[in-house]
Amino acid sequence: MHYLSGRQAFVRGAQSVLPLTTGIVPFGLITGVTAIGMGMTPLDAIGMTLLFYSGSAQMVVMQLMQNGALPITMVVTALVINLRFLMYSAALAPHLSHLPRRHSWPLSYLLSDQSFALCSLKFASGELGRFAFPYYAGTAVTMWFGWNLAVIAGIWLGAGIPDSWSLGFAIPLSFLALLIPNLRSPATLGAATVGGVLAVLAVDLPYNLGLLVASLGGVISGVTIEQLRASTTQTVDPEQEAS
Repeated sequence: MHYLSGRQAFVRGAQSVLPLTTGIVPFGLITGVTAIGMGMTPLDAIGMTLLFYSGSAQMVVMQLMQNGALPITMVVTALVINLRFLMYSAALAPHLSHLPRRHSWPLSYLLSDQSFALCSLKFASGELGRFAFPYYAGTAVTMWFGWNLAVIAGIWLGAGIPDSWSLGFAIPLSFLALLIPNLRSPATLGAATVGGVLAVLAVDLPYNLGLLVASLGGVISGVTIEQLRASTTQTVDPEQEAS
């Protein structure tokens, strides 16, 4: 598709990510409800949401707070959970690294799983051209507003959401919808498999350390597989390839 202007690319990015915001609404509601339920003030809950802008890390840290975990454990766990954003940034950098800091810094804060999933496919196809930045901004800004509005709604509702709504069931479904289309290489498949198996095996570890173990195991597995593939490709004999 040919974009006539940056504004058109921005709008198209917002339209593309809009259906995915429905998957984060239950997650945001639960996050807001949980924050109020554990005794946080609305201002604290909103401040934490703005600071983190990572639903998974925020939920885990709140659980660790309830369990009386050490602050260092909370910090390390949040960092490990968000290590995937380093890989996201590295993948998007060739297309956005030319931007001035007044653009690149806000974009790094607004990076999300949904924006990356959409933009990585668009960037790889080359169809965006010089409109990569406004398209990404459209997806990122829309997702940011959707997430924060959902959390604020949860904070406002407090504990008034009935259990019969089963909002928790929508959380893994939204992550699966993002995960499965991105399992396009042995590295991503290996990371997902190892991380999933470790999460199940380590589910009973104290202080929610099972999630930390699973995250580290998945990241290490993906990086190792990718390095092995790269080294194998470099050591292949060109004559054997020709034959």
